[in-house]
Amino acid sequence: MYPLLFRAVLSRFDPEFAHHAGMAVIRVLGVPPFSWATRALTAPDPSLRVETLGLTFPSPFGVAAGFDKNAVGVRGLAALGFGHVEVGTVTAIPQEGNPKPRLFRLIADRAVINRMGFNNAGADAAARRLARLRRGAPDTVIGVNIGKSRVVEVEDATEDYVASATRLAPLADYLAVNVSSPNTPGLRGLQAVETLAPLLRAVKEASGRTPLLVKIAPDLPDEEITAIAQMAVAEGLSGIIAHNTTISRDGLLTDASTVEAAGAGGLSGAPLKKRSIEVLRVVREAVPAEFCVIAVGGVETPADVQERLDAGATLVQGYTAFLYRGPLWGREINRGLVSRGTARA
Repeated sequence: MYPLLFRAVLSRFDPEFAHHAGMAVIRVLGVPPFSWATRALTAPDPSLRVETLGLTFPSPFGVAAGFDKNAVGVRGLAALGFGHVEVGTVTAIPQEGNPKPRLFRLIADRAVINRMGFNNAGADAAARRLARLRRGAPDTVIGVNIGKSRVVEVEDATEDYVASATRLAPLADYLAVNVSSPNTPGLRGLQAVETLAPLLRAVKEASGRTPLLVKIAPDLPDEEITAIAQMAVAEGLSGIIAHNTTISRDGLLTDASTVEAAGAGGLSGAPLKKRSIEVLRVVREAVPAEFCVIAVGGVETPADVQERLDAGATLVQGYTAFLYRGPLWGREINRGLVSRGTARA
């Protein structure tokens, strides 16, 4: 039913408008009695529980940052069967993001190009919402992804990240430092180990006991990924998220003129599958077995999730395929994992 709805109706709407319309429905699904009925259909099987970061995740499969930038749909997404929701990217200073249009579908590739630019209401607004969520949905695992405010110079990034961490860490189950989006000028330069290490050290201190992870780009050479992974372990981080969107446009099926017309931005979706597995394996080889590695990129089916778990992922996240698979995507993944025998102690 949903594939037909997407082809006939949703694909005709502006992607950003369609996302906001979908989020409005998701928000409704998070409110009783709708949430009760939704959970009855989508609750993950207990065998899928994962223990990591000092937390219990109902399923290894969760929602990646970018889908719910302002923590408005957490309850609905949890009701749809996702094992955790990573909100954001949140910046210390509210910002509108890049000019529209800034989100583009590549339907032939089951992919998306975005240059949203960390559009969000800011850390204070996110903190207020998270505080309410903690009262109303205490069992939902919520990660918070933080990024650099656009108006802040790169050389002042540490102070900016620390401001967000100080405000949000007490309300988050884990905190993720985003230094890998291609849509904020100068941001990816922060991934250089000599720059990244002191930044993460400062954010970790500000985060207190909240687990801290760093999200990296897939476009880094393998040796740099290894260096970041080893540094994350040495600095006492709790994990790595591998990975963000790519600036590559290699191997796309979509007509080249359509891709060119979309312009700059990060590519996500099915075309990232091969690189996603490669990056995951590089990271896993560089870190201890107990170190949390969250795999993201090119995830669409239960087989995709299982492949990443088999390759050493602790948890798996998705985003783009929600657009193409619909609201029961989380249930589809969870049921597929159960049928494949995925179980956690």
